[in-house]
Amino acid sequence: MRQGKAVAARLTERPTLPPARGRIAAIDLARGVAIALMILSHTASGLLGIDALPDWGLVPVHLLTKFASSLFITVFGIALSVAFLPHTETSDWPRRRLKLLLRGLEVLFWYKVLTVVEMLPLYEPQDILDTLLYQRFPIWVEILGFYAIALLWLPWVLPLWRRLPLVSRLVLPPAVALLSGWLEGHVGFWGVEPLKALLVEDDDHYAWGQLARLPLVMLGLLIGEALLRTRESPAMRHLLLALGGGGVALLAGFVLVSLPELDPALTAVARNTGKHPPEPSFVLFSLGGALAILALCLAGGERAARALRPLAVIGSDALMAFIFHIVAIFLVLRFLLGAWQAYSYPQVLGIALALILGSAGWIAMVGWMRQRQ
Repeated sequence: MRQGKAVAARLTERPTLPPARGRIAAIDLARGVAIALMILSHTASGLLGIDALPDWGLVPVHLLTKFASSLFITVFGIALSVAFLPHTETSDWPRRRLKLLLRGLEVLFWYKVLTVVEMLPLYEPQDILDTLLYQRFPIWVEILGFYAIALLWLPWVLPLWRRLPLVSRLVLPPAVALLSGWLEGHVGFWGVEPLKALLVEDDDHYAWGQLARLPLVMLGLLIGEALLRTRESPAMRHLLLALGGGGVALLAGFVLVSLPELDPALTAVARNTGKHPPEPSFVLFSLGGALAILALCLAGGERAARALRPLAVIGSDALMAFIFHIVAIFLVLRFLLGAWQAYSYPQVLGIALALILGSAGWIAMVGWMRQRQ
């Protein structure tokens, strides 16, 4: 009886969150892993194309990059929770909210610039203009569009999230996922396909829907809350077990729903089948791998961030890493050097590694220059 009352009290309480003391290196590392996987994926598809990849390049190499999007969006939610959620009821919140909004405008600016960079080698000016006006969507930089729009509206609802009881915060992610899936399948959005794509995604557009991906942000918010509560306590082990076990369970679920045709299912995921709009099999694989990676990064902590410093550096400034590799792939290699399908797959892997290290070096150099100034 007493235990039941304790559980009920826990489910109805609002979060009491201690503010994070300093930057959490493990979050930077997890974000850096996501960006590195994106760079690998973008280099392969941007310089060779998926159809030109060898079998071993498609599965397992390109397959593993499918963890990137779920990891990146979940870590986005974790970062919001750790850096901003504890301050939503303080006098400092208006300043922090403005910081998020300005960051959203900055990301939106670079999203538009990188849209032009991505499309220059491939499309006519009118196609580029249509894309800038949201009549169509780019591919490789579209996740920045999701990130920018999310930063322009999420700061207004974070205080509401903070006021919700735990049971509501636990129910909302699956509820929003179901709502998004229903809207995608049953609502026409007045025939405005770009609006549908921006909200719940559409088969004919490569866009990240705000509602479709919001459950991952909410999951990140919940993980961030747990991280703030348990970071310096023995209970941290329970969080790591939950994340690692959840990741393994989702991957096992993917295997079970794919049997006896597991090999074709892996190939389909590697080819982005079920990515837009999100389908259960793709989500099981992508989110399962993302949670497993996140658990490893949190378990490694500061030590792992030091050992994998280039990845942690990339994660400390994901926008700059994104700008660096998109400009290198599409403006320099494809547009200026005409490097489309000019290299073998092993050479492309080498280029991807160079871009990962180059991004880290560029971020470190810019940081050093700012400190000197």
